[in-house]
Amino acid sequence: MKNDIHPQDYRKVVFHDNASGEQFLISSTMPSEEMVKWEDGNEYPLVKVEISSASHPFYTGTEKRLDTAGRAEKFRKRMEASKK
Repeated sequence: MKNDIHPQDYRKVVFHDNASGEQFLISSTMPSEEMVKWEDGNEYPLVKVEISSASHPFYTGTEKRLDTAGRAEKFRKRMEASKK
């Protein structure tokens, strides 16, 4: 195993999911300027993320289906109207 290839600043970090509002306390090397007080009373670095397992459709089981038939029909109507 090689020496001195692993990060030295591995610590506990709070990740805040902007989409769902959930927060997770995880070990990480992510840099952060902000601090937040956690449930245990200690302060940890705060990293804000746009999406996590708390809000991603794959993990939550919710997905948005587009009405492709309705969209295609609207497109055809616009094309016919533009030809006239």
